[in-house]
Amino acid sequence: MPQIKLISIFVVLAVGWGMALNARRPARRMVRREAIVSNSAGRLGKAELRYLALGDSYTIGESVGPEERYPEQVRRLLTVEDRLDCADPEIIAVTGWTTGDLLEALADAKAGGGDAGRQRGSAYDAVSLLIGVNNQYQGRSQVEYREQFEQLLQQCIRLAGNRPSHVLVLSIPDYSVTPFARMRGLDTALIAAQIDSLNRINYELARAYQVSYVNVTAESRKAATDPSLIATDGLHFSGKEYGAWSRLMKPMLSGILKAGH
Repeated sequence: MPQIKLISIFVVLAVGWGMALNARRPARRMVRREAIVSNSAGRLGKAELRYLALGDSYTIGESVGPEERYPEQVRRLLTVEDRLDCADPEIIAVTGWTTGDLLEALADAKAGGGDAGRQRGSAYDAVSLLIGVNNQYQGRSQVEYREQFEQLLQQCIRLAGNRPSHVLVLSIPDYSVTPFARMRGLDTALIAAQIDSLNRINYELARAYQVSYVNVTAESRKAATDPSLIATDGLHFSGKEYGAWSRLMKPMLSGILKAGH
């Protein structure tokens, strides 16, 4: 099994419930800056396909092992079932990030010469994007989300070599079904409705930019009656749930990667 090597761009200490941030402070002060970039610990041969996953706690796999993250699980599926020669996924994600935080991280990486696609002289074969739950949690506006998500989508397309067909957007999962939401006495119906609203935005933008889209929200809501889909922290999702997302993603990524191979 390939090992994932974490290279810190910034430094973060994930504390307590991870995604549970103090919504009264500006977003930049709420997240201790870090981009977790996971890439191949070995050699990247010319034939290996490169996959970049952008996001927040769900993408980095808060409270699960590295091998249980959905980018890694889908890589294994593509390798075993489709015989695709995939490098370890590269991940830029931090627990607590909003769309604005991810934009800043990408801008900082580019300014510091960390734009991996350009650095290696080639585009990524596939780029995925899942972001927005912390926008909802912090009560940030949908107008801001639309504007920043569109900017992120444009960056994803550039990182994929200006090929929209090589970009995959994942919908925001619904944490209202978690023990965390219930124990905190949160308005779970409101959370679900707000996440649905943000997902309408990212779906509309995905269609407008002609990128692929996979709905993991419905799958995440199964955790309301299946505790095995929740991670040990009671807030994030388990490796089993990420495995279900990977199964949903695999046909789309397979088509993307085979087209670019």
